[in-house]
Amino acid sequence: MQTNLAQWAKDSPDGKVIDEILRKCVHCGFCQATCPSYQILGDELDSPRGRIYLIKEMVEGQAPTTITQTHLDRCLTCRNCETTCPSGVEYGKLLDIGRELVDEKVKRSFSGRLKRKVLAKGLNSALFGLSVRAGRRFRSVLPERLAGKLPLARAPGRLPDSVHARKVLLPLGCVQPDLMPSIDAASIRVLDAVGISAYNFPVRACCGAVNFHLDETQSALQQMRHNLDVWVPLLETGKIEAIVMNASGCGAFVKEYPFHFRHDPVYLEKAHYLLEHVKDIAEVLAPHAAELGKKLQNKLPDPVAFHPPCTLQHWQGLRPLTETLLAELGFNLTVFGEANLCCGAAGTYSLLQPEIALPLRDRKLAAIDSGGQVKVIITANMGCMSHLQSGTPKPVRHWIEVVDDGLST
Repeated sequence: MQTNLAQWAKDSPDGKVIDEILRKCVHCGFCQATCPSYQILGDELDSPRGRIYLIKEMVEGQAPTTITQTHLDRCLTCRNCETTCPSGVEYGKLLDIGRELVDEKVKRSFSGRLKRKVLAKGLNSALFGLSVRAGRRFRSVLPERLAGKLPLARAPGRLPDSVHARKVLLPLGCVQPDLMPSIDAASIRVLDAVGISAYNFPVRACCGAVNFHLDETQSALQQMRHNLDVWVPLLETGKIEAIVMNASGCGAFVKEYPFHFRHDPVYLEKAHYLLEHVKDIAEVLAPHAAELGKKLQNKLPDPVAFHPPCTLQHWQGLRPLTETLLAELGFNLTVFGEANLCCGAAGTYSLLQPEIALPLRDRKLAAIDSGGQVKVIITANMGCMSHLQSGTPKPVRHWIEVVDDGLST
């Protein structure tokens, strides 16, 4: 794609990045076949190719409008298009830069700003847990869409007392400890079963994704710097060997820290160091599959459908490793169509764009049902869990919980 960037864009810190990404695009349109928003809306401007044109027009001098902002907002940032693209266009990075540029030039409506501010502050507040408990208590009077975002909590259970030579940090995120504390507890027990202790660091630390995707960029960077200042010394001193993520959304975002600190040399160095030590829990357990499989005492549900979150398969490229691990542990995974397509959760997207998120959820559940009579749907991200659960009576669980159930005696 030929470009003719306006002088202000050329002189911007990201001018060269924007130009290089735009020039890789060859207009082929392959991305449209795997873009979830385009599948629902059928609008060229709601496809990666269309959004690339919108960003290109802006950096070449055309003023963005609320229409530009709307089409960029509708992207779920699933990055399925990057998996599909034959030219290697780094669409996700271009979109992040494009959204920031648009937000600088186009003011959102009062209601739009208020909604995003409430979500950003609420999900990062100590009051979030209180709100969750109150919501569960008064679920019957809540709007259906909101009640569906409050999955029934499972008791975390007892944690192991043993201490192993190998230690990792399992960070407490912003919402998972309140919405689904059983995931972290199950992760600790399964790691313990293969001789790995989760380092006791009970302070919550949001990865920054919530604020970043709600236009609170500076707050997100502050959270990222805090994490780097705390986690890197633990790694450098040998207290832990890795940062282990059991939410693929958080893991994917943390692995993007080098990009977000591309203009900050001090934290860029820390981010690159951290990148070498951030692991999805499947990556940590994969070498121990045979050992772990022998320790399973209880029968696994059969069959199951594994929904690979976009942040696992398209951002991190870990779908093959995770599915191989699950198969080696004894899961009978049902094959279903469109496993590559986003379920519509996408963090806070399902709250901001329900007209797209809900049809995607129903489409995903229909595809899973067409694959056979599954007993349980398993996934690797709590956001996908709660979103899918709101549309089906079938249990939707994190796969680590089901493995933990298999270990229980």
